[in-house]
Amino acid sequence: MISCVKCQLTEPVLKAGFVRGRQRYFCKACSYHFTAERTEPTPKRRAQTTIGDIAKAVGVAPSTVSRALNGHVDISPVTRQAIVDAARQLDYHPNLLAQSLKNRETHTIGVIIPDIERPFFATVVSGIQSVATEAGYRVMICQSKESYQTEVSNVQALVASQVDGLLICHSRETKNFDHVKPPACRGIPVIHFDRVSNEVDSAKVILDDWNGAFTVTEHLIQQGARRVAILAGPAELLISRNRLAGYQHALKRYQLPLRPEYEAHIEFQTEEAVATLDTWLALPEPPDAIFAVNYTNAFDLLVALKKRGVRVPQDVAVAGFGDEFMAAMIEPGLTTVDLHPYRIGQQTARLFLEQVQQQENFQPRTFVISGDLIIRQSSLKGKGETFALGI
Repeated sequence: MISCVKCQLTEPVLKAGFVRGRQRYFCKACSYHFTAERTEPTPKRRAQTTIGDIAKAVGVAPSTVSRALNGHVDISPVTRQAIVDAARQLDYHPNLLAQSLKNRETHTIGVIIPDIERPFFATVVSGIQSVATEAGYRVMICQSKESYQTEVSNVQALVASQVDGLLICHSRETKNFDHVKPPACRGIPVIHFDRVSNEVDSAKVILDDWNGAFTVTEHLIQQGARRVAILAGPAELLISRNRLAGYQHALKRYQLPLRPEYEAHIEFQTEEAVATLDTWLALPEPPDAIFAVNYTNAFDLLVALKKRGVRVPQDVAVAGFGDEFMAAMIEPGLTTVDLHPYRIGQQTARLFLEQVQQQENFQPRTFVISGDLIIRQSSLKGKGETFALGI
């Protein structure tokens, strides 16, 4: 007990935290704060239980404990059980770093994605983890937040952590890929998915962007649209170029003109999508359908069109690329392409496991995953026309 330095009473004194290592007190009787030297000992961090601790508790050699915990058959069942019981009671956990240095394997996979908050990438990671966990691997997840420098730092950190493999989807800013080439990655397997690099001879899992974009555009045309615009991503992104090419091919197939004013490249930002929409609506002949290659921008368009009193799909049909729960909940429901991100994650992890098993015999290949068109109200103009192709 301690007495108040002002009124000398003891019972009203309460502890009130620490200030620069000194205990602070408050006296309720006289409403006075004062401090005293901290006398309570700082609790020591409990040392991690070692194999030696278990050996001492059981009365055997540390090497016997090691062999028992690693399943060697030369340890009697009685001794093995005693060692296992002692390890459990002492809360023993193996030193993973020491094991990795000895075996040159960490059974850890590094995954780098642009943004964990986007449902697409979160679902990809879930697919990766399902396959990796079943194979006995842990997953370390990093996000670049669409920054090239952050992506490079993530790669360096994971390589320094001695991960057994690197699964990566590049940021929008990434144009130099030296950080994922064999010298920088010290020879560990690198698997690309979604946004890939053709400069690196690695296994890849990609989306069928061309056919997906063709199918979306064809659907809009078959609903009666004749002035189909495309809200594309950055021109330097391979997926943007592929989706633009699929869109253009559909227009050509149905003998519709390619109009440059209906093609826009943006950085996927909401304000850019809305500004582009306003530019299109101000045209003498505004689009009667818009294909957004990013589903979040499709949501932006639906909200902006509603605010401007433009009817969807009667005045302007809208379709996106990439499906998630909001696509079905928004009004009207968004027509889009289900990209199967869980399947992408699973296949990416399987390619890593295949490369680990085959080692130098592994031949990198590209695995293409096709999406499925999900038709909802945002694109159904109700015309359902059959477009006659010219021969």
